[in-house]
Order: sequence, then structure tokens, then C-alpha cells
Amino acid sequence: MPDKIKLLIVDDEVKFLDSIAQRLEMRGLDVTKATNGLEAVEIAKHKKFDLALLDLKMPGLDGKEVLKILKSGHRFIEIIILTGHGSLESAVECTKLGAYGYLPKPYELDALLEILKEAYEARLKKKFEADQVKMAKLTQLAMGSSPLAILRSMRELDDEEK
Repeated sequence: MPDKIKLLIVDDEVKFLDSIAQRLEMRGLDVTKATNGLEAVEIAKHKKFDLALLDLKMPGLDGKEVLKILKSGHRFIEIIILTGHGSLESAVECTKLGAYGYLPKPYELDALLEILKEAYEARLKKKFEADQVKMAKLTQLAMGSSPLAILRSMRELDDEEK
């Protein structure tokens, strides 16, 4: 059985968080919940996620701050903002910060599932392209370098993933 898509959901409204998490878990996603931005950042230090669904307005670290932190620490994560306090200005700002999508609350489950699917496809495409570049570098190294130089270069390429 293939691994499930790993999704981090962050929302300070606990009933909403539990409800959306349950609905997405029933559809086969591996969901991790956080009730605030700081908790989300701590969880993300120890676990890698494919996607994140962030509330925009939260006490402490808001969705924009969490978006910045997650994007800087997780190279291929795709993030969707789900908010009841949306505006065109905040949608543009979040997109510039790297958010894949922006949905209003209340949400339609079909629309949410569609944007999660599209975001995951975008993540896979980015990862595939990065892997292709890495393989091209390794192939080039293998043709003209010593075994020790190849090992050093492989370590450097591997460190880029972290």
C-alpha cells in the first residue's frame, strides 16, 4: 500500500479543525493537526509534510508567518490558505509568499479536495524536476571524477534536500 499524502492542518477553531481533519482522513489522507502557528512550526521541525492547510487569522503566529516558515524549511511543501477572513489583498500577499491556493470558509469539500489534488500534483512535479537535475549532476560527475570526488558531490547533493 503506498504512503498516504501527509497533510498538516492548522486552525485555532478546534471544532472546525477536528471536523475537517476527520473528513480528510476518511478520504485517505494522513492528517496531523495543530491548533496554533507555533505548534505547527514545532511539529514541522520533526515531520515532513507534502501539503499544509493553514488558517489565516490565528493568535500568535498567523497563517502568513507559518506559511513563510514552512516554505523556508520544507523545499517541496505546498500550502493552501483556508480562511474566513479573506480579502483580495491577503490572497495576493499569500500567493507572493508561496501559497499554492487560497480558499474561503465555509469551504466546499469538493473544491478543497480538488485544490489539494492540484497542489499535490504541483509538489510532485517540482520534486521530479529537482530529482532530474540531481541525476544529471551525478551522471556528469560519474563520467569524469574520482570515486572520492563523486562521494563528496553526492553528499553535497543529498544535503541540499535537507
